[in-house]
Amino acid sequence: MPSLVFLCLIAGNIALALAYASKDSSEETQHLNPTDFSKCLDYCHLKNVRFLLCIGEDGKLEKSPLKTCTEGDCKAEDFQIKYETKNGYEFRENRVEATKVGKRAHLRDLCLDERNVPLRRRCHIRNGTKTWQSFENVTCRMAPELSTNLDTLAVNNSSDLSQLSDLVTHSKEPLNAADIVSISEIFSSQVKKSVQKVDDIEDLMNICQQVMSTDKETLRLAAEQNATNSLLSNFEDYLDALAPQLLPGDGTTSLQIPNDNSQVETQRILDKGVVLLRTKELSVFFVDPGVANVTGIAIFLEGVTSQFKILQSSENLESIRAIENLESAAILPDKLWRDVKERGARYLIFKVYARDALFVETAEELKRRPTSNVISITIPGLDDHNLPGKLPFFLRNGDTNKSQAQGGCGYWNYETWLSDGISTCGSGSGSEVPLDNSSHPVILCHADHLTQFTFLLGIRKPPEVISATGEKELPLDIITNVGLSLSLMGLLGIFVTAALFKRFRNTPSTKILLNLCVALGLQLSLFLVLSEGDLLKQLDSTDFDRCLVTGALMQYLLLVVFSWMFIIGLLQYKRYVKVIGVKHPKHYILMSALVAWTLPLIPTLLVVFLDSASYRPSGNTTTEDIPILCYPSGYGLGLGVILPIGLITLCNILMLGYINWSVHRALFTENLILKQLHLSVLLFFLLGVTWIFGLCAFFNFGTIFSYLFCITATMQGFVLFLYFVVFNKDNRRSWLGLCRLRRSKRVGEVIELATESNFKNSLKTQSTSN
Repeated sequence: MPSLVFLCLIAGNIALALAYASKDSSEETQHLNPTDFSKCLDYCHLKNVRFLLCIGEDGKLEKSPLKTCTEGDCKAEDFQIKYETKNGYEFRENRVEATKVGKRAHLRDLCLDERNVPLRRRCHIRNGTKTWQSFENVTCRMAPELSTNLDTLAVNNSSDLSQLSDLVTHSKEPLNAADIVSISEIFSSQVKKSVQKVDDIEDLMNICQQVMSTDKETLRLAAEQNATNSLLSNFEDYLDALAPQLLPGDGTTSLQIPNDNSQVETQRILDKGVVLLRTKELSVFFVDPGVANVTGIAIFLEGVTSQFKILQSSENLESIRAIENLESAAILPDKLWRDVKERGARYLIFKVYARDALFVETAEELKRRPTSNVISITIPGLDDHNLPGKLPFFLRNGDTNKSQAQGGCGYWNYETWLSDGISTCGSGSGSEVPLDNSSHPVILCHADHLTQFTFLLGIRKPPEVISATGEKELPLDIITNVGLSLSLMGLLGIFVTAALFKRFRNTPSTKILLNLCVALGLQLSLFLVLSEGDLLKQLDSTDFDRCLVTGALMQYLLLVVFSWMFIIGLLQYKRYVKVIGVKHPKHYILMSALVAWTLPLIPTLLVVFLDSASYRPSGNTTTEDIPILCYPSGYGLGLGVILPIGLITLCNILMLGYINWSVHRALFTENLILKQLHLSVLLFFLLGVTWIFGLCAFFNFGTIFSYLFCITATMQGFVLFLYFVVFNKDNRRSWLGLCRLRRSKRVGEVIELATESNFKNSLKTQSTSN
């Protein structure tokens, strides 16, 4: 009851607000009594409601709580908080400064939790009041000296990167998660400044090198606070802003030669328009292509030392890959550079990370991991990261360990590694011979956008994990195989019935049904053969043509099945909803067949010709213990499979609901409830509504949907057999009549044989007596 009153109050306020929405608040609401309305702070959970009359903090009537709930701050506050010390626990005084609503404030004295993650205090709204988050049950750990110093720099927005670099590089204490969080906050404040200084570049490189040398668990904890992503993004943005100062275009550079003790090596190749800075695991190339047409770099090993080669835009891709011990390379071909130059680009910046320390995924189970250098490409002045052409780059295939699964090129989206928009099987341009990636250790990839790229390999699970996964999937496999077998037997029963009984096969509805059964039978048979035989093991990445044909055929048959289910849905809608005046076009069965068997060719051929690489088994889903499956992935899967079957399933669900409602409204009696239930179940399977469970399983809504899908979708053919043969009176009588006829013939033959035998015996007896 209180909830109902509250909803009525809100509805009344919204109605009043709508009445005055188009008029000036001061004139039209001044006659309203403010005491009739609640404070805006009471409605902060509804702050996005456009019109909701309430009283602001100034006592005036507001049309929405948005302004009151997003403005203002919590005042500075001194408070007591419990610290863990060597001698036990003690309460100490701490302080937070004034902070805006929704933001988190630094504590004056650093407070760490049990994982060495810094705690911040949030300013929020509770019970209609702006207040600080409660720290009543919080216990702080004492921070090391390094963490305290770094936190002080972050709180004070220090601009002295040299001091930060000295603290990080000369400290004997290893960095913890709190330190990386503080460093990322300092970097963020540096990027926001209007001017970046070239003198800071050496300190930036040193700091990033120290962070990259931190252990993985610490980096993972920092990544949970988004510190690694923030640090990486701000580091690259800061470097991008320095390009005009490093290469002003007059053959000079403002970069100073570091002292002999510096950990940063610099090389100034000004006649080529290149400036290089590098540490043990990080290299940064600033390039001005206007000087010598240099638009790329290549990294290769010479012994155990990493070396580089600058590349001009006219370089041949095959000659680049032929560089001995090539690790990674990237180049903007001449046409691509001209196109981006027309859009305002002047400089190119290549950053090469020797390992993926700063690219931290927080997911518990990683599907793929980088095994090559990470190469980042940025073009200052180019606002759009999408390129007007394909950018070729080379990465070394790390698949030297048999415990790794198949791999491919990928990019970092500041959350995880993805592969969409990247072609791993590239080819040369113009008259060049296409480059074969199947056996070469250096892979050519193409991308249509700028970011960080690497070569990814799937992670093989340990045997015990594979065993546990197999045990979980075994029931699904059994259910699927049993369901497919029953469906195929059911479809065979429908075909035999149609072949034996002319009356059944000549009806228009049976002709539609037989088309659906043919498509469904082909699809189920192909899937059963592929899943049970050795064919999948033969369809590896080196046999891509067979893989492409198999995947396209599976996609086509699935879409044909759904096309027939959609057509049947339309016919059932006309039959049960429109009823009166329904006339089918002449030759509508032939027209339906043409549509259902040819229309699915369009999305299938589009995927084949525009994104054939999507049929290649993905490296993030396969291992040596699990057979691969040639089927579209990425955009090919989403647009060529999921989208059409999702739309058809949605339409069929709507038609099923409308049919049930119409039948219920017109024929509802207690005697017909069972018949309506039978109709609903039949249409549920006939229209393929069972695939709603498959879509839910695809989007990871829960394991239960996988079981529901395997139970219902695989039984479609068997359910059709039950309804159209076993439960159909005419077909049941036909089968019973056929069985009786055969039985009567056998009985007649037995009687005839017995009579003849008796006659012969009687003759024999008579002759003997005579």
